[in-house]
Amino acid sequence: YEIVRKAFKGKIAESSDFDFEEAWRTFLHDGFVADSAPKTVDAKLADDAVAKAISVRPEAVAPLSKDNLELVLHGDAKVLDGRYANNGWLQEVPDPITKLTWDNAALLSPQTAQALGVETGDLIRLEIKGRSLEIVALAAPGQADFSIAVALGYGRPSAGRVGRGVGFNAYAVRTSDAPDIAIGVKLTKTGGTYPLSSTQHHFTMEGRDLVRELTLAELTHPPAQHPEAPPAGEILAAPKLEGEHQWGMTIDLNTCVGCNVCSIACQSENNIPIVGKGEVARGREMHWIRIDRYFAGDRDDPRLVHQPVACMQCENAPCEVVCPVNATVHDEEGLNVQVYSRCIGTRYCLDNCPYKVRRFNFFDFNERPLDQLRLGPLAAKGMAETLKMQKNPDVTVRMRVVMEKCTYCVQRIERGKIGARVAAGDAAQAKVPDGTIVPACAQACPAQAIVFGDVSDPASRVSRLKAQTRDYALLGELNTRPRTTYLPRLRNPNPKMPASAGEQA
Repeated sequence: YEIVRKAFKGKIAESSDFDFEEAWRTFLHDGFVADSAPKTVDAKLADDAVAKAISVRPEAVAPLSKDNLELVLHGDAKVLDGRYANNGWLQEVPDPITKLTWDNAALLSPQTAQALGVETGDLIRLEIKGRSLEIVALAAPGQADFSIAVALGYGRPSAGRVGRGVGFNAYAVRTSDAPDIAIGVKLTKTGGTYPLSSTQHHFTMEGRDLVRELTLAELTHPPAQHPEAPPAGEILAAPKLEGEHQWGMTIDLNTCVGCNVCSIACQSENNIPIVGKGEVARGREMHWIRIDRYFAGDRDDPRLVHQPVACMQCENAPCEVVCPVNATVHDEEGLNVQVYSRCIGTRYCLDNCPYKVRRFNFFDFNERPLDQLRLGPLAAKGMAETLKMQKNPDVTVRMRVVMEKCTYCVQRIERGKIGARVAAGDAAQAKVPDGTIVPACAQACPAQAIVFGDVSDPASRVSRLKAQTRDYALLGELNTRPRTTYLPRLRNPNPKMPASAGEQA
């Protein structure tokens, strides 16, 4: 408190009649210091300087080859330049393209890796201008041939308890004359290997219709229909639900950029723990929302697509029929509800889920930090109280041997329904206006790709999107009848460049 007051005092100008306490209260009320914004500066482009800069060309360099490699140093998609390296959420969320967690790597194209005799997981040494970096290699489709990309921000020796020593320090080969791109890199294999923890180990859809793509021509003249769920009256019709609301969601793959913001927002909202590199390597990551990544087209120049996948809230939920203790059940509003106090951890529901979106607590992840800190009893008690402040009090903190998964942020649904009843004069049932309830993932999505609402209301935004002919259900042919559906990716390719929308790498 005193540190904040001191910092505030250094930001304001005092006068003879200045009242600090009044200014302090005003600051707390308003949330900002008046007239503290940076002054506007009129910047003009110096045409002569730009022309001079681009006219000065370095000496001609030899074409890139396995003996003359290029090194590209770039900011990381998660920890940027290293300033967020001590954030466990960001360390564990998969990289949008490589799906790598808790590490960075030297990215090579498959052709370059083959030419150099390098495989994913091999330790290599990069040398340039008397500097060297030992780092793990990762073959990545789409990477330019004979160009090596390495993310900055890792390998920090003093980043904190979480980020200390994670990954490899690419700053070791960064120089002031070539801060971003260096040519003439020499690569040698060290003979060692290094374990990587990735959340996705394949990149094709194996002939399945998971991510659908349409061209503009196909949008106006739809192709043959995809296999969908059989009519409700034929095979295992979904139960009729009587709730006032029927919740559903649609995700527009055309606007999703795979940024992982929805996954982090869900983790923050729902008290989802991090599990560490070793547990991720065993396939035990806890994210309720995963972002599947697929490559399509030519291996050396592929198209990239992302698909957020969480619990589909199936009306014909395969998980419900196999639970021996009735821990996963349906409520009257279409939610697949998980009763934590009943769950005994058989994991039958996970085995029977075709989407693999249920998560199992193998350990008491939420209690682990205190064990690792090795604090005294008084310090541990204080730390425990501090950690409680990190949790969302509206969401149960799950412990060991409990299955968990997306709930459509049921706590926000209940809060919205209570608010609607209060506004309606404490009516027994009051319709929640469309857009009132927004799950954490939809609230955080920068592209507004996720839309949630009442599918029983034909005027709701989610109902209008689901009414489009291009709306489809993931693995709909299994007749699970998911409440979460997708809108396909739209492309407008050059007609002179043949590429099949469904072709896969």
